[in-house]
Amino acid sequence: MRKKILILQWVLITCFANPIFAQVKLKELSDFREPIGNWVKAGKVEMDSQKPESLIYKSGSKCFVNGENGKAKYLVSKNEYQDMEFHTDFMLPKGSNSGIYFMCRYELQLFDSWGETDLTYYDCGGIQNRWDKSTDVNKRGYNGFAPMVNACKAPGEWQSLDIIFRAPKFNKEGEKVKNASFDKVILNGIVVQENVDLTVPTRGAISGEEVAKAPFRLQGGHGPVAYRNIKVKDLEHTTK
Repeated sequence: MRKKILILQWVLITCFANPIFAQVKLKELSDFREPIGNWVKAGKVEMDSQKPESLIYKSGSKCFVNGENGKAKYLVSKNEYQDMEFHTDFMLPKGSNSGIYFMCRYELQLFDSWGETDLTYYDCGGIQNRWDKSTDVNKRGYNGFAPMVNACKAPGEWQSLDIIFRAPKFNKEGEKVKNASFDKVILNGIVVQENVDLTVPTRGAISGEEVAKAPFRLQGGHGPVAYRNIKVKDLEHTTK
C-alpha cells in the first residue's frame, strides 16, 4: 500500500512540475504587439565569461533577447487571457532582473537570486508587492510574497518556470467577486508559490484598474534576459 501511495505522489509531482499543455507556443516577435523595441530573435545564448553581467548571443530562431545592452520595452502578447497555464525557460546573467506581468498587472519576479538565503518578494519566484501612492512614502509597498524556497539556478543557466494563474472575476454589474491569484508557481521543478490571493495589482502594473481579460508582458528594461519555449494554455476555453 505504501508503495502505491509513493507512486501516486510521484505522478502528481511530475504532472505539476511538467505540465502537459494543449497550448499555443509563442515563437515569433510577431506574436507580440508593436513596438517591440530592442528585442531580437537569437539562437545560442550564454553569459559572457569576461563580463558576467551581460549575455552574448548569435542570431537565430530559438530565443527572445532584450538587445545588446539588456534594455528594451515590455514585450506584450498580442492575445489577451483570463485563467491560464504558462510555461517559459529564461536566462539571467549575474545580478540581472526581469519579471512576467500577468494581465500586465500582476508581476512574478525573476532575479539572479543564486545562493540567497534571506528571501523576499524581490527574489526569483517572488510576487511583487502592492503599491499605494496615497500613503506615507515608507509604507507604500506592502503585501509582497517571497518564494517558499530558493529554487534559483546559477546565473547563465537556463531555468524553467510553470505557472497556473487565475484572473479576477466580475459579476454582471462589473463588481469584482473574486481576486486574481497564482494557484501554483513552479521554478525549476520546485513549488515556490501556491494559492496566493492578489487583492490588487502589484507594483509596476500598467493600471491599478483590474479587468477580466488582458495580455501578459515580459519585462526587458531592468537588465539582460533571454526567454525561450513560451507556451500558453487558455484555461477559460479548454476546461469548460
